[in-house]
Amino acid sequence: MKKFISKWHANNTDCADKYRFFKNYYIVLLLALTACNPTCDDCTVRTSGQEYFPLAVGQFTEFDVSEQEYALGRGAVNRNYQIKESVVEQYQDISKQAVYRIVRYKRANSSQKWQPDSTLTARLRIDEVVKNEAGKDYVKIVFPVAERSTWNANVYNNLSEDKYEIRNVAKSYKVNNQQFDNTLTVIQQSDSTLVGQDKRLEVYAADVGLIYKESANLQFCSSTPSCVGKGQIDFGLKRIIRFVKTGKE
Repeated sequence: MKKFISKWHANNTDCADKYRFFKNYYIVLLLALTACNPTCDDCTVRTSGQEYFPLAVGQFTEFDVSEQEYALGRGAVNRNYQIKESVVEQYQDISKQAVYRIVRYKRANSSQKWQPDSTLTARLRIDEVVKNEAGKDYVKIVFPVAERSTWNANVYNNLSEDKYEIRNVAKSYKVNNQQFDNTLTVIQQSDSTLVGQDKRLEVYAADVGLIYKESANLQFCSSTPSCVGKGQIDFGLKRIIRFVKTGKE
Protein backbone atom coordinates (compact mmCIF):
# COMPACT_ATOMS: atom_id res chain seq x y z
CA MET A 1 0.00 0.00 0.00
CA LYS A 2 2.81 2.38 0.87
CA LYS A 3 4.47 1.62 -2.50
CA PHE A 4 1.19 2.41 -4.34
CA ILE A 5 0.75 5.74 -2.52
CA SER A 6 4.37 6.67 -3.20
CA LYS A 7 4.02 5.81 -6.90
CA TRP A 8 0.71 7.78 -7.17
CA HIS A 9 2.26 10.83 -5.54
CA ALA A 10 5.22 10.72 -7.91
CA ASN A 11 3.01 10.47 -10.99
CA ASN A 12 0.75 13.34 -9.90
CA THR A 13 3.72 15.50 -8.94
CA ASP A 14 5.01 15.01 -12.46
CA CYS A 15 1.60 16.05 -13.89
CA ALA A 16 1.51 19.14 -11.69
CA ASP A 17 4.98 20.14 -12.84
CA LYS A 18 3.95 19.73 -16.47
CA TYR A 19 0.80 21.81 -15.86
CA ARG A 20 2.84 24.62 -14.28
CA PHE A 21 5.32 24.49 -17.17
CA PHE A 22 2.67 24.82 -19.89
CA LYS A 23 0.79 27.48 -17.92
CA ASN A 24 3.94 29.59 -17.63
CA TYR A 25 4.75 28.91 -21.29
CA TYR A 26 1.42 30.28 -22.50
CA ILE A 27 1.70 33.33 -20.25
CA VAL A 28 5.08 34.15 -21.76
CA LEU A 29 3.72 33.56 -25.28
CA LEU A 30 0.76 35.87 -24.63
CA LEU A 31 3.05 38.61 -23.37
CA ALA A 32 5.26 38.21 -26.42
CA LEU A 33 2.31 38.51 -28.80
CA THR A 34 1.05 41.58 -26.96
CA ALA A 35 4.47 43.18 -27.25
CA CYS A 36 4.37 42.59 -31.01
CA ASN A 37 1.04 44.45 -31.28
CA PRO A 38 1.51 47.81 -29.54
CA THR A 39 -1.41 50.14 -28.91
CA CYS A 40 -2.29 52.16 -32.00
CA ASP A 41 -2.89 55.85 -31.32
CA ASP A 42 -3.98 56.39 -34.89
CA CYS A 43 -6.41 53.52 -35.40
CA THR A 44 -9.97 54.23 -36.49
CA VAL A 45 -12.42 53.48 -33.72
CA ARG A 46 -14.98 51.03 -35.06
CA THR A 47 -18.47 51.80 -33.80
CA SER A 48 -21.91 50.64 -34.84
CA GLY A 49 -22.44 53.75 -36.97
CA GLN A 50 -25.61 54.90 -35.25
CA GLU A 51 -23.99 58.28 -34.71
CA TYR A 52 -24.68 59.00 -38.40
CA PHE A 53 -28.42 58.93 -37.73
CA PRO A 54 -28.96 60.54 -34.31
CA LEU A 55 -32.55 60.69 -33.07
CA ALA A 56 -33.84 62.48 -29.97
CA VAL A 57 -37.10 64.17 -29.07
CA GLY A 58 -36.76 67.93 -29.55
CA GLN A 59 -34.05 67.61 -32.20
CA PHE A 60 -34.57 69.57 -35.42
CA THR A 61 -32.67 70.06 -38.67
CA GLU A 62 -33.20 72.75 -41.30
CA PHE A 63 -32.37 72.47 -45.00
CA ASP A 64 -32.27 74.59 -48.15
CA VAL A 65 -33.96 72.97 -51.14
CA SER A 66 -33.49 73.78 -54.82
CA GLU A 67 -35.52 72.13 -57.60
CA GLN A 68 -35.61 72.21 -61.37
CA GLU A 69 -38.68 70.75 -63.05
CA TYR A 70 -38.59 70.02 -66.78
CA ALA A 71 -41.45 69.44 -69.22
CA LEU A 72 -41.80 69.35 -73.00
CA GLY A 73 -42.69 72.66 -74.60
CA ARG A 74 -41.39 74.95 -71.85
CA GLY A 75 -38.23 75.86 -70.03
CA ALA A 76 -37.16 74.56 -66.64
CA VAL A 77 -39.14 75.77 -63.64
CA ASN A 78 -36.85 76.65 -60.73
CA ARG A 79 -38.01 76.50 -57.13
CA ASN A 80 -36.19 77.35 -53.92
CA TYR A 81 -37.59 76.79 -50.45
CA GLN A 82 -36.69 75.48 -46.99
CA ILE A 83 -37.75 72.44 -45.00
CA LYS A 84 -37.37 71.55 -41.34
CA GLU A 85 -37.63 68.12 -39.74
CA SER A 86 -38.44 68.01 -36.02
CA VAL A 87 -38.51 64.89 -33.83
CA VAL A 88 -41.64 65.41 -31.77
CA GLU A 89 -42.31 62.05 -30.11
CA GLN A 90 -40.78 58.68 -29.22
CA TYR A 91 -42.80 55.54 -28.58
CA GLN A 92 -42.53 51.75 -28.92
CA ASP A 93 -44.11 49.65 -31.63
CA ILE A 94 -45.61 46.19 -31.03
CA SER A 95 -42.15 44.61 -31.26
CA LYS A 96 -40.82 46.98 -28.55
CA GLN A 97 -38.69 48.86 -31.08
CA ALA A 98 -38.16 52.61 -30.59
CA VAL A 99 -40.12 54.70 -33.06
CA TYR A 100 -39.61 58.44 -33.56
CA ARG A 101 -42.35 60.61 -35.05
CA ILE A 102 -40.98 63.40 -37.21
CA VAL A 103 -42.91 66.42 -38.44
CA ARG A 104 -41.70 68.06 -41.63
CA TYR A 105 -42.30 71.79 -42.09
CA LYS A 106 -41.94 73.94 -45.17
CA ARG A 107 -41.53 77.63 -45.98
CA ALA A 108 -40.49 79.75 -48.96
CA ASN A 109 -37.65 81.55 -47.13
CA SER A 110 -36.36 82.46 -43.68
CA SER A 111 -38.64 85.51 -43.40
CA GLN A 112 -41.76 83.33 -43.31
CA LYS A 113 -43.19 81.10 -40.60
CA TRP A 114 -42.89 77.33 -40.80
CA GLN A 115 -45.99 75.52 -42.04
CA PRO A 116 -46.63 71.78 -41.36
CA ASP A 117 -46.08 69.77 -44.53
CA SER A 118 -46.06 66.05 -43.67
CA THR A 119 -45.38 63.48 -40.96
CA LEU A 120 -42.95 60.59 -41.12
CA THR A 121 -41.39 58.11 -38.72
CA ALA A 122 -37.97 56.57 -38.14
CA ARG A 123 -37.15 53.32 -36.35
CA LEU A 124 -33.64 53.01 -35.00
CA ARG A 125 -32.79 49.31 -34.73
CA ILE A 126 -29.60 47.61 -33.65
CA ASP A 127 -28.67 46.81 -37.27
CA GLU A 128 -30.51 49.40 -39.38
CA VAL A 129 -32.53 52.60 -39.62
CA VAL A 130 -35.96 52.35 -41.25
CA LYS A 131 -37.63 55.60 -42.30
CA ASN A 132 -41.25 55.80 -43.38
CA GLU A 133 -41.79 58.37 -46.12
CA ALA A 134 -45.08 58.80 -48.00
CA GLY A 135 -46.42 55.67 -46.34
CA LYS A 136 -43.56 53.36 -47.33
CA ASP A 137 -40.67 52.00 -45.24
CA TYR A 138 -37.13 52.40 -46.56
CA VAL A 139 -33.94 51.06 -44.97
CA LYS A 140 -31.75 54.17 -45.00
CA ILE A 141 -28.55 52.83 -43.36
CA VAL A 142 -27.39 49.45 -42.07
CA PHE A 143 -25.08 48.87 -39.09
CA PRO A 144 -22.27 48.45 -38.50
CA VAL A 145 -21.35 50.82 -41.32
CA ALA A 146 -18.69 49.51 -43.68
CA GLU A 147 -17.25 50.64 -46.98
CA ARG A 148 -19.08 49.09 -49.96
CA SER A 149 -21.73 47.36 -47.84
CA THR A 150 -25.02 46.94 -49.73
CA TRP A 151 -28.63 46.14 -48.88
CA ASN A 152 -32.14 46.19 -50.33
CA ALA A 153 -33.76 49.45 -49.22
CA ASN A 154 -37.22 48.15 -50.17
CA VAL A 155 -37.17 44.99 -48.07
CA TYR A 156 -40.09 46.29 -45.94
CA ASN A 157 -42.31 47.61 -48.75
CA ASN A 158 -43.90 46.22 -51.90
CA LEU A 159 -41.59 47.95 -54.37
CA SER A 160 -39.00 46.12 -56.46
CA GLU A 161 -35.51 45.59 -55.07
CA ASP A 162 -33.44 48.76 -54.76
CA LYS A 163 -29.80 48.25 -53.76
CA TYR A 164 -28.15 50.96 -51.66
CA GLU A 165 -24.39 51.10 -51.08
CA ILE A 166 -22.23 52.89 -48.48
CA ARG A 167 -19.22 54.82 -49.74
CA ASN A 168 -16.61 57.22 -48.33
CA VAL A 169 -16.92 56.22 -44.67
CA ALA A 170 -15.33 58.71 -42.24
CA LYS A 171 -14.52 61.17 -45.05
CA SER A 172 -14.93 64.94 -44.81
CA TYR A 173 -17.68 66.79 -46.70
CA LYS A 174 -18.53 70.46 -47.15
CA VAL A 175 -22.07 71.85 -47.41
CA ASN A 176 -23.08 75.54 -47.47
CA ASN A 177 -19.54 76.49 -46.39
CA GLN A 178 -19.78 74.18 -43.37
CA GLN A 179 -17.12 71.48 -43.02
CA PHE A 180 -18.04 68.05 -41.61
CA ASP A 181 -15.03 65.89 -40.80
CA ASN A 182 -16.72 62.51 -40.40
CA THR A 183 -19.36 61.58 -42.99
CA LEU A 184 -20.54 58.72 -45.15
CA THR A 185 -22.36 58.64 -48.48
CA VAL A 186 -25.22 56.33 -49.34
CA ILE A 187 -25.41 55.74 -53.09
CA GLN A 188 -29.02 54.89 -53.76
CA GLN A 189 -28.86 54.91 -57.54
CA SER A 190 -26.38 56.10 -60.15
CA ASP A 191 -27.62 55.19 -63.60
CA SER A 192 -27.16 57.32 -66.70
CA THR A 193 -27.88 56.32 -70.30
CA LEU A 194 -28.44 58.06 -73.63
CA VAL A 195 -32.16 58.31 -72.86
CA GLY A 196 -32.31 59.01 -69.15
CA GLN A 197 -30.73 59.51 -65.75
CA ASP A 198 -31.63 58.16 -62.32
CA LYS A 199 -29.29 59.53 -59.66
CA ARG A 200 -29.94 59.47 -55.92
CA LEU A 201 -27.53 59.89 -53.01
CA GLU A 202 -27.54 60.99 -49.39
CA VAL A 203 -24.66 62.17 -47.19
CA TYR A 204 -24.75 61.75 -43.40
CA ALA A 205 -22.46 63.37 -40.82
CA ALA A 206 -21.62 61.85 -37.45
CA ASP A 207 -23.71 63.32 -34.59
CA VAL A 208 -25.66 65.46 -37.09
CA GLY A 209 -27.50 63.19 -39.51
CA LEU A 210 -28.46 64.04 -43.08
CA ILE A 211 -26.50 66.98 -44.49
CA TYR A 212 -26.90 66.58 -48.25
CA LYS A 213 -29.35 64.86 -50.57
CA GLU A 214 -29.40 64.84 -54.35
CA SER A 215 -31.86 63.24 -56.74
CA ALA A 216 -32.38 63.44 -60.49
CA ASN A 217 -34.99 61.55 -62.47
CA LEU A 218 -34.68 62.78 -66.03
CA GLN A 219 -35.77 61.69 -69.50
CA PHE A 220 -33.49 62.84 -72.31
CA CYS A 221 -34.58 63.64 -75.85
CA SER A 222 -34.68 60.56 -78.08
CA SER A 223 -37.33 61.54 -80.62
CA THR A 224 -34.86 62.49 -83.36
CA PRO A 225 -31.34 61.20 -84.14
CA SER A 226 -29.94 64.71 -83.86
CA CYS A 227 -30.81 65.02 -80.15
CA VAL A 228 -29.82 61.54 -78.95
CA GLY A 229 -26.81 61.61 -76.66
CA LYS A 230 -26.82 65.41 -76.31
CA GLY A 231 -28.19 65.43 -72.75
CA GLN A 232 -31.22 67.46 -73.83
CA ILE A 233 -33.84 67.04 -71.10
CA ASP A 234 -37.42 66.44 -72.21
CA PHE A 235 -38.94 66.11 -68.76
CA GLY A 236 -38.07 65.20 -65.19
CA LEU A 237 -37.09 66.62 -61.81
CA LYS A 238 -33.80 67.48 -60.13
CA ARG A 239 -33.66 68.25 -56.41
CA ILE A 240 -30.79 69.14 -54.07
CA ILE A 241 -31.21 69.42 -50.30
CA ARG A 242 -28.45 71.11 -48.28
CA PHE A 243 -27.97 71.26 -44.51
CA VAL A 244 -28.41 74.67 -42.86
CA LYS A 245 -28.43 74.02 -39.11
CA THR A 246 -29.51 71.63 -36.37
CA GLY A 247 -30.39 72.01 -32.70
CA LYS A 248 -32.94 71.20 -29.99
CA GLU A 249 -36.16 72.99 -29.14
